[in-house]
Amino acid sequence: MSNPHQWDIDNLPNRLTLFRVLLIPAVLGSLYLIKFTEKTEHILLYGLIAASFFFLAAVTDFFDGYIARKRNLETVFGSFLDPIADKFLVVSCLIMLLSLNRIFDWVVIILVLRELYMVSLRLLASNQNIKVPVSWFGKWKTATQMMGMPFLMIGGTWLSIPFNLLGKILIIISALLSLVSAVLYTLNLVKTIQKKRKIKKQANS
Repeated sequence: MSNPHQWDIDNLPNRLTLFRVLLIPAVLGSLYLIKFTEKTEHILLYGLIAASFFFLAAVTDFFDGYIARKRNLETVFGSFLDPIADKFLVVSCLIMLLSLNRIFDWVVIILVLRELYMVSLRLLASNQNIKVPVSWFGKWKTATQMMGMPFLMIGGTWLSIPFNLLGKILIIISALLSLVSAVLYTLNLVKTIQKKRKIKKQANS
């Protein structure tokens, strides 16, 4: 069934996406304040604020997609802005965490390059009118990343919970899963393109 709202801009899912974009400076600003203080309690406070804003952004990411699908409110504007908001949030936060020495540089390289690679693959799939479903590896990569990053923002140990250690473990797992999911997506895309070309060749013969 066609979507009568595909060219709408002002709807609830798009508002949530725009809200997520506005949260990015709040997260980055809170992390940046850590650079200007040496007091442990202030570092923890700013980290908690950044993690809270990041968690709120992650929640809006879930609900904007859920509401759009549930109410048939998926739009061209939303399909463009939603992935852009995700990439801006994740990549900018990874860079800030790296500047605070809370994440390994090789993990940031893997995650950022993987995002760029996936954008290119999805453009190729879109040009071929192909939809390749997200694998479970990709979903777990996102889940571990969205848990690991706020833990790294909090940092250290608080309430006897080693947030920094847990965050590093989760983000490393996320980096490894990102590689697996990228390979699987590539193989599925190539397989789908080959199948499509074979069908077209048979139709023309």
